[in-house]
Amino acid sequence: MPAGRDLVVDFIRVLCMFAVVAVHLLMIGIRLDSAGVQVVNPIASISWFAQGSWFGQVMPLFFVVGGFASLTSWRSLQRRGGDAADYLRGRLLRLIRPTAALYAFLAIALWIAHFAGAPQDLLAAVAIGAGVQLWFLAAYLLCQLMVPVMAKLHQLAPWRTIGALLAGAIIVDALRLASHQDVIGLANLFFVWLLVQQIGFCYADGAFDQLSRWQLVAIAASCYLIMIPLTHGGPYPVDMLTALNPPMLPLVLIGLAQICLVKACYPALSWLTRQKPVQQVMFLVGTRSITIYLWHLPLIIALFGLSLMIGLPFPEPGNADWWLSRPLYYLAAFGLVLLVTKPLVRLESASTALAAGHRKPTLWLVVLATVVASTGPFAVMRVGLDLNNVLWGFGALCLALLLVRGRKTVAFERR
Repeated sequence: MPAGRDLVVDFIRVLCMFAVVAVHLLMIGIRLDSAGVQVVNPIASISWFAQGSWFGQVMPLFFVVGGFASLTSWRSLQRRGGDAADYLRGRLLRLIRPTAALYAFLAIALWIAHFAGAPQDLLAAVAIGAGVQLWFLAAYLLCQLMVPVMAKLHQLAPWRTIGALLAGAIIVDALRLASHQDVIGLANLFFVWLLVQQIGFCYADGAFDQLSRWQLVAIAASCYLIMIPLTHGGPYPVDMLTALNPPMLPLVLIGLAQICLVKACYPALSWLTRQKPVQQVMFLVGTRSITIYLWHLPLIIALFGLSLMIGLPFPEPGNADWWLSRPLYYLAAFGLVLLVTKPLVRLESASTALAAGHRKPTLWLVVLATVVASTGPFAVMRVGLDLNNVLWGFGALCLALLLVRGRKTVAFERR
């Protein structure tokens, strides 16, 4: 295993990917009645779902293990003589190249559907559903942008950094809840997700290695116990999916609880990751994780559309037959995702090296490119996906790619 590589972290990232696909599949129900085709969310009305989201909401854990990976990658790059511009450019390219391909596909698909006369309400619901996952790019690009700075702060004053981020998250939530203005909560894209990322930094530095298994379980239990008064009679929602955008403080508690439970189970998970079948699945999914994440919702929707076209029966969303059919749909959806992403993964895994004769862009140009690239996903997070914002979002991604391409050197231009 390469230095700094933690197979359990890789395993958790793959598990998170399986969980995300499962939750999104369950959130889409097709109802056929006299009004036509309706897209509904069957699990929203299930009594136990909100409480279950304390365990099924895996995005905090994803950001924790992302923090581990980011810090180890940043330190590895520094040891090889790289700087912040190198790090940000590499991360940006790996994220926005596959994202640009998705935006291009969605633009074409929505344009064709619009001019083919698809019902506007159904088209709007499908478009919004196909872009639900894009919020992650806005948040993750922000976290990646801050990695060099936050790594330095973590090195100098780890606990004060965590304290400052925690205070910021509490203040933002207090102002948001007191004013009933969700827009204030956008500031917690910074405080909450960077705080969760810092937990990953602590994990990378071995902070959790000092704790016994029972101490880890006790911390996790304490996090969940704290959430009870915060959500039952307190100011926060019980459903952690509704606390996601903009993010709220309980997500930090969930992230801490989840990584503590992972660490408590570390010996068993470590044994599991050494088994060849598990490693094969980890490689298959892990090497195309961003591509799978980006494409799984459009492909799930396409799978449902194909099922409608060939006349497959659709049970009433949420009833027993509907639940019994979900495992088959899950296998079909994940199989389709793996098939379609096989050629697309090249965009994620392609080299980020500069083209011959090109000079590295400056740090400020890379920062600008990161901000430009995040505008499209941020707009989708706020207002949902439609043809207009997918078109200018695609343009923003293309501009970001040009900004980090690098300039030709004078000597190369004269050849």
